[in-house]
Amino acid sequence: MNGAQAVLESLKREGVDVVFGYPGGAVLTLYDAVYKMKFPHVLTRHEQGAVHAADGYARATGKVGVVFATSGPGATNLITGIATACTDSVPLVCITGQVANPYIGKDSFQEADIFGITTPITKHNYLVKDVKELPRVLKEAFFIARTGRPGPVVIDVAKDVFDTKFDYEYPETVQLRGYSGEYTGSEAEIDAVVEAVKQAERPLLFVGGGVVGSEMAGEVRKIAQLLGVPVTTTLLGLGVVPADHKGFLGFAGMHGSYAANMSIQQCDLLLCIGMRFSDRVTGKVSGFAPKAKVVHFELDRAEVNKNVVADYRVLGDLRWSLPLFKEKLSATGRAFAAEYKDWLEHAVAMSEERPFSYREEGDLIKPGALIRKVSELSDEDTIAVTDVGQHQMWAAQFFDVYKPRHFLTSGGQGTMGYGLPAAMGAKIGKPDSKVVLFTGDGSIMMNCQEFATIADNDIDVKVIIVHNCILGMVGQWQRLFYNHHYSQSELKGKTDFVKLAEAMGLKGYRLKAKEELESRLPAILAEKGPALIDVLIPEEEDVLPMVPGGKRLDQMVLGGSK
Repeated sequence: MNGAQAVLESLKREGVDVVFGYPGGAVLTLYDAVYKMKFPHVLTRHEQGAVHAADGYARATGKVGVVFATSGPGATNLITGIATACTDSVPLVCITGQVANPYIGKDSFQEADIFGITTPITKHNYLVKDVKELPRVLKEAFFIARTGRPGPVVIDVAKDVFDTKFDYEYPETVQLRGYSGEYTGSEAEIDAVVEAVKQAERPLLFVGGGVVGSEMAGEVRKIAQLLGVPVTTTLLGLGVVPADHKGFLGFAGMHGSYAANMSIQQCDLLLCIGMRFSDRVTGKVSGFAPKAKVVHFELDRAEVNKNVVADYRVLGDLRWSLPLFKEKLSATGRAFAAEYKDWLEHAVAMSEERPFSYREEGDLIKPGALIRKVSELSDEDTIAVTDVGQHQMWAAQFFDVYKPRHFLTSGGQGTMGYGLPAAMGAKIGKPDSKVVLFTGDGSIMMNCQEFATIADNDIDVKVIIVHNCILGMVGQWQRLFYNHHYSQSELKGKTDFVKLAEAMGLKGYRLKAKEELESRLPAILAEKGPALIDVLIPEEEDVLPMVPGGKRLDQMVLGGSK
């Protein structure tokens, strides 16, 4: 077989059931193989749409997302999506075409050094110039992408490699010097944490996206039940514990809940699991968790003591450390839940006293009311996807998430335009789950061409535009810190999103009054097939609570009451 056929055969052996991509000159032989072998492929309308779709597919399923793109601008159009996946530890394999071997390094037509360009934003990358290397490289790429701390891998393939025939043999094992994908740490580190738990009076569990990626949500729930302590999450950790779990305080950080942020500041032992202490989580680092001993369960050595200095670390794969931690806690024979009952009740009381809320005023639709209603109309298997901005934070505040991999969002990069293609990928990966996208009138324009992909493939995604005629989060900061100077952030143009959706083959609806949340929204969401719902909300609506830049978590600007 030739190199192109070898790529597809290798993907089959890795269990890949769909590829997202866009053809071009350097990958025509690869796409000819897609045609001949009838390999499942979704043609997006832009390469950035393809990589975000593969990302959404990967986050929703736990599998490796795969994307194809041609050389030069095709490959560089993947950059934003690769960086998004890298920061959020999402397993991707991106296969790009490169100009043929004789033309590499000569500024040939549609040549770009994608190997060099992507080195800082990938877990690993390759330039394949010899067809005999393809099977080994593909085997390694999938192994690297899905093991350890997951991440994107780029394989750049010279055009003539796809055309060259060779004797194909796919390796059964991977041999990489210095990387096994297995991370078993020191049991003594876990023993030290168990002793710290025994001495603590106000422990708090703080869990992040690493728990989702390692499929360890079940273990975290058991530990939370065993200890009987309050739990908070990062944005990417939503769903690790169900929204109705007693002691779940919501997510923490800049726009996190009052109870979560105050509990971090009041606890005496902060058990941080699979998170990296982003600045959006910590606020002023020197004032973060001032009364607590900090425990860091972490796979990536580079993350330990990078932002917050840990008093105790447990370095290793959570699939090793968490079951052992739970076992050692159980072996103490201590009735932890009884010991920490007062602390748990205190945290729950704070949560009940100051929940996420909004002011009900007039006939206008409030974003909190909108998202809370969508949440009420959704089942526990519904996957919520967001773009980035105010609507992202409102979704995190008011949409109840019960399972891991059911709240998909760009965390570390904050990538506008992520949502629509990611929702599409999530629905393809989990066809039996409802998928709803919360986006803004700014974000949706970043990749609105993917409405065509959704319509042409009848991908049942409900797209809700939280429409406030402004770049919401930019406008909020300009309102609060720049004396209402809305410099280049207002979106009071002539774009009609309903007509845009209808032009691309979707049904379009517009909601203006809050009574329509009861009279129209339930029926629209219950319809089969994709739809856009353009929901008009007030322009000057802030996301609160908010921790201003440079302030501690307990220096929140609080929201109003209902």
